[in-house]
Amino acid sequence: MLSRRAILILFLLLPFTVHAAESASSHKKKTRRRHSTAQTSEAAKLEPVAAKRSSRAAKSSRGTENMEEKTSASSKLATRAVDAIPDATQPSSLYDRRTATATAPATGLFGLFGPKADGVRYDSRMIHAAQIAEARARQHSVRSCWRYVKEALLAANVVDTYPQTALAKQAGDELINRHGFRRLSISDPFKAPVGSVIVYGGPGAGHVEIRTADGFVSDFESPTPSKRPLLGIFVKPS
Repeated sequence: MLSRRAILILFLLLPFTVHAAESASSHKKKTRRRHSTAQTSEAAKLEPVAAKRSSRAAKSSRGTENMEEKTSASSKLATRAVDAIPDATQPSSLYDRRTATATAPATGLFGLFGPKADGVRYDSRMIHAAQIAEARARQHSVRSCWRYVKEALLAANVVDTYPQTALAKQAGDELINRHGFRRLSISDPFKAPVGSVIVYGGPGAGHVEIRTADGFVSDFESPTPSKRPLLGIFVKPS
């Protein structure tokens, strides 16, 4: 049995014990709150960093995709550019209006002297000029047919100097008198040899174009010849 003095002492110490327990519990709760707040603050700090990293990764991914698309597009453009380069070694052919297919080109030793049309072997560089004109042609006429034909002939070295006449209908005379061309007896533009220069008259400046494998070209391409009056079909003998 506890003595009265011991019971009195315990009774007096009881409030202090309860207060100490409550203080300890309060301290633990505050510690937990501080720890939770610190974790929340740290997470809040890390969120922008993670967001930035995610954004950078997304941008890098988009940049890689754009680079691949640009590389693919550049590759396609490069392939088209290579395909569009004229080839001076391509043989000439005469086209039949009824079948629109090529007849046999000159081969063997005679092929070295150029293709033949209307009994005349002409400069194979005229075929090159036709290819250059095709590569430079626009979708529609810009009323500069003779200028485009001049530039194609000069670029292919068919002529040594830039032709000086202003009107397209004057092209035939200048090509004969200054650049050694010959007029063929062919009167149907569809039967003109590939690379030949076809000159038309009529009102105004007239028209001039080069026969191609698929049609006719000057400053624009056309599957059919001009409807103007034909003045002549011209080639430069080889």
